[in-house]
Amino acid sequence: MKKVLIITYYWPPSGGSGVQRWLKFVKYLPSYQWEPHVFTPENPSFTIQDPSLEKDVPPEAEVIRFPIWEPYDFFYRISGWFGTKRQASPAAVVPSKNRTLFQNISAWIRGNLFIPDPRRFWVKPSVEFLSDYLTRNGIQTVITTGPPHSLHLIGLKLKSKDPSLRWLADFRDPWTSWGMWDSLMVSKLVRKLHRKMEARVLASANEIITITPFYARQFEHLAQRPVRLLTNGFDEDDFREIVYRRTNKFIIRHVGIINEKCDPRPFMEGLKRKIASDGDFARDVQVEFIGEVHPDFRQYISETSVLQKVTVFPGSVPHEDLIALYGSSSLLLLILTGYKDAEGFLPGKLFEYFATGLPVMGVGPTDGDAAALIKETGAGVMVESKDEAGIRKALDDAYRGWQRDEKPHINFSGVQAFSRKQITAQLADILSLR
Repeated sequence: MKKVLIITYYWPPSGGSGVQRWLKFVKYLPSYQWEPHVFTPENPSFTIQDPSLEKDVPPEAEVIRFPIWEPYDFFYRISGWFGTKRQASPAAVVPSKNRTLFQNISAWIRGNLFIPDPRRFWVKPSVEFLSDYLTRNGIQTVITTGPPHSLHLIGLKLKSKDPSLRWLADFRDPWTSWGMWDSLMVSKLVRKLHRKMEARVLASANEIITITPFYARQFEHLAQRPVRLLTNGFDEDDFREIVYRRTNKFIIRHVGIINEKCDPRPFMEGLKRKIASDGDFARDVQVEFIGEVHPDFRQYISETSVLQKVTVFPGSVPHEDLIALYGSSSLLLLILTGYKDAEGFLPGKLFEYFATGLPVMGVGPTDGDAAALIKETGAGVMVESKDEAGIRKALDDAYRGWQRDEKPHINFSGVQAFSRKQITAQLADILSLR
């Protein structure tokens, strides 16, 4: 087998969406005659844990866990001086507008002193270790995946040491056009430094990969060269044993982080009016937000009695348990409202939504990448956030289908292009190019 080194910050037992893209690639790469070597932090500062994902690590994979130092623990310790509780959840990674003095200071420091991000301290020791590791193991192909984008600097330095190295830079999110820069109060000078780093990475990598057509166009404009599109997807193995169970509630489920930039309130306002106009619906509906939820949104729900009665926050759940929850869902919710460049978002959960065969309701741009895929697959509907009548109609249509007990049907052939194994085949083709 040919060998490839994958440098990723997120790896089991860490959980969350950032883990699964490269975990699933690693799972299927041996099927295409590639032996994956995974380089990841030994002690990452990431609170979501999901040990159930470890079952997907194939025996052929060599996982190297290398110590990392991050400044987060320092901030958590001194936060007590300002009366601020530790906030490590991804939902609160960028504080809300009502920030404390400490939150303002820490956001500015993060945005302006840790360039390109707080994992920068891992770059130098990683390069020193990997330079020898690549030679000893005869590895000529390296993949870096960001964010954190400091990992691309590891690839850049390895490439500069050995120009014959084949390096693929995978961008799961934008770099210099990231929507949260303003919240971090990033200065003009620091933005310029980011652009220089990004330009060097885009110019030096043998291949640039990203996850949505919108991002591909952005990076092609920046790099002035072709960019490969490898979307996220779903793993058929995860859904083969799914059991559907109709509950006595019409359960709307949203999966994933609700952070400062994700705004479910337009959907919830439409839901509130639907509840007010339909007594049966009001009796039957339940909304669940599975995953980390920003305190501002929790407060909005707690201050609205109608919504408080029907809204549940179960927190994060292991991925294997999430599959079971899909089976008892009635409608799957996608929220793209509030994000910068939301027309370019294709969250990993959307592909899992497709795999369930359940109806999908998206709230966000109707001319974006997610809307196009929802229409292409026939999975559901995307409604603009300002279209309250459209939100109520989509809710009503899904509710009537639930009342009729319409059965979901997994049509893998209809969404086969988005299976993790199929997308890994595309990655293997790219890896084989010289």
